Parts: sequence; C-alpha cells; structure tokens
Amino acid sequence: MTPPVPVIVRDLVKRYGDVEAVRGVSFDVRAGEIFGLLGPNGAGKTSTLECVIGLRVPDGGSIQVCGLDARTHPAKVKRRLGAQLQSTALQDKITPREALRLFGSFYSNAVEPRTLIERFSLQEKADASFDSLSGGQKQRLALALAFVNNPQVVFLDEPTTGLDPQSRRELHKLIQQVRAEGHTVVLTTHYIEEAHQLCDRIAIIDHGKVIASGSPRELVASSKSLPRVVIRAARTLERSVLAALPAVQDASPTNSDDGWELKTTNISQTTIDVVQLLHRQGNELLDLHVQRPSLEDVFIELTGSRLRD
Repeated sequence: MTPPVPVIVRDLVKRYGDVEAVRGVSFDVRAGEIFGLLGPNGAGKTSTLECVIGLRVPDGGSIQVCGLDARTHPAKVKRRLGAQLQSTALQDKITPREALRLFGSFYSNAVEPRTLIERFSLQEKADASFDSLSGGQKQRLALALAFVNNPQVVFLDEPTTGLDPQSRRELHKLIQQVRAEGHTVVLTTHYIEEAHQLCDRIAIIDHGKVIASGSPRELVASSKSLPRVVIRAARTLERSVLAALPAVQDASPTNSDDGWELKTTNISQTTIDVVQLLHRQGNELLDLHVQRPSLEDVFIELTGSRLRD
C-alpha cells in the first residue's frame, strides 16, 4: 500500500497589508524524504512554512498535513508535527533536560528526555543552563524539542543559519539520521550547498512563487549553462588563443591566480586541447578542474540574479 502524502499545499496565499508574501505556492512532500524550500531571504519561505504549521492564517489556498485539512483541524495537525523555528528562545537558566521534560508534558506520547538527549548528542550539556550553550548546541536542543512528540513530519526553518562549518556539518548529520529513521523532513534554506547535500527534492521560491521544483539532479540537468574548464598556467595565456579552441564558447579570467574559465560544449576535447596548447608553448599547467552546472546556475537562469542573502 502506498503511504499517504504527508504534506500537500495548493495555491497558498499570504498577505501582510499590501504586500503579498506568498503568491500561489503549491508543492507535495513525499513520505520519508527531506524536502527543501530554497530561496533568498524575503522570498516567502518562512511565511509558507508558518502557514503550513499553523502559526499564521493563510489568505487563500489549501493545506493538508498527515491526511488532515490543516485549516479545519489545526489542533490535530499540530499533534502530528514538530517544528524548529529560526530562533529558539528559552529561559536563560533552564537546562536541556528540563526543557525537554516541560515540552514533553504537553503530549501524551512524549519521548523520554534521556532518549532525546542521547539522540541529539546533548549529554555533556544536559544539565547546563540554556545561556551557556553554544550556537550549535542550542540548535541541537531546538531539533530535540521538535521531536519531543515523535512527529510524523518535522519542519525546520533555516536550521543552520549562523552556525560555524563544523556545527553545520553536525546538524546535517542529525537531519539525515532522522530521515533514515523514517521521519519526513521539510526545511527552508538559502544555502544552495545545503539544499543540494540534504534534500531529496527542492522547490525553488523567489518573490513568493515556486519557480522550479524537482530533485537536485533533475534541476541541474535542466540547466542551459555550459560546463566550464578552469585552468591556471605558469605563464600568461592570451584570451584570443583560448577562445579559438574548437569547443570553447567563451573564455574569461577568473577572479584570482591569473586563471581562465572556459565555457565548453565538450569537456574532454577542451581538456585535451588545453594540454596540447600548453605543450606547444612550453608552458606548465598548474591547475585544471571542471565545473559542471550547479543549482546556483539554475537559480540565475530562472531569476536573472545570484542567490542573495
């Protein structure tokens, strides 16, 4: 039997006065996947998520979570989901163990604090005050609180914003772990690499609309951008010579190291031609690598601008 679709959003609209923050957003989230809403700050991601989890009342559209109409049965829906918002504010002196026990008291099926402390690697800080936790530890606690009711679907709003690279990697592992345990995860992010690494499928949102959706591989495959061969040689290379190579469509200098970026229709041919060119010149190849189209290329094609903070 096919599992029910955990989240179905259709034609969602949210206005703040004269500003239409969400303009007809639609997407489905499949059971057991990590689904990402990717877009710049101000794109409408958080407003969309807050409407889905019941923190804001939408001005139009329909929302189903775990087979329930979220607008008709908000209380029932909230018992089936967990949420980590962009910032978690707790009393300065409350400890993770106390916070988990407090939040768990609101549910009849709460997970034991000890289990969550171990699951989210909070053992060393289980009885430390909240104000003494690092940013990464606070985010792990927020994630633990999102799972206190053993939710069917968990929503994470920009879960790694402001974290250092190590803390971000640790949180990524935890998110992948909960997906492996069978939970469905919906997250928002403005980090392209994060979306590519974590998400099974992505909806790209800009100016309150979904402008593309699919798996990272499908989205990248749809890109019209050419792959690039980036090279650096011991001696200066002339643009006209590089641009004249058979498969090269454009040659432009990189931002540093006197390198060149060659847009090509044939990676193998261009690589061979560059090596032969340098050999004829008696020049030394210092660096060569291939850059294939990325999610950022897709975003630029769709919006005409880079993913902005």
